[in-house]
Amino acid sequence: MALIEWRKDFETGFPGIDFEHKTLVESINDLHSRIDQSGGDASGTIKRLSEIHVLVESHFALEERVMREEGFSRFKEHKADHSILLDELLDIMDTLSSGQNVDLDSTLGQRVRDWFTTHFSTFDRDFHAWEQRHKNNAKN
Repeated sequence: MALIEWRKDFETGFPGIDFEHKTLVESINDLHSRIDQSGGDASGTIKRLSEIHVLVESHFALEERVMREEGFSRFKEHKADHSILLDELLDIMDTLSSGQNVDLDSTLGQRVRDWFTTHFSTFDRDFHAWEQRHKNNAKN
C-alpha cells in the first residue's frame, strides 16, 4: 500500500509542477515500500532519503525562484514550510545515522506524508492560483 495516495486536490493545474510533485510522491512511496520489504536497512534508507532530499531541495529552489521573480506576497511563509520538510528529512537521516531505532513507517507516515498532503493542497495550490491570476492580470 502506498504511503501517500495521489489525490486530485494535490494538483496545481500546472503540468510541470504536478509532474514533479507526483515524482516526489512516487519516490517517498518507493522508499516506504523498500522499508516494508527490507525491514528498514538503515544504510539503504539513509541513501534513499538523501536522494529524495536532493530532489525535494531542487524542486523547492525552482519554485522559490519563481516566487521571488513574480513577487509572491506569501513567499516567506511558503519558503518556511519548505524548510520544515527539508529539516524533517535531515532529522530522520541523522537519527538513523546515529544508530537509534526509528519506527520508519510511523515516522515517514506522520512527518513526511502529513507534510506533503498539507503543503500540496494548501501552500502550493494557493501559490499556483495566485500565479495564474497574476499572469492573467498582466495580459489585460
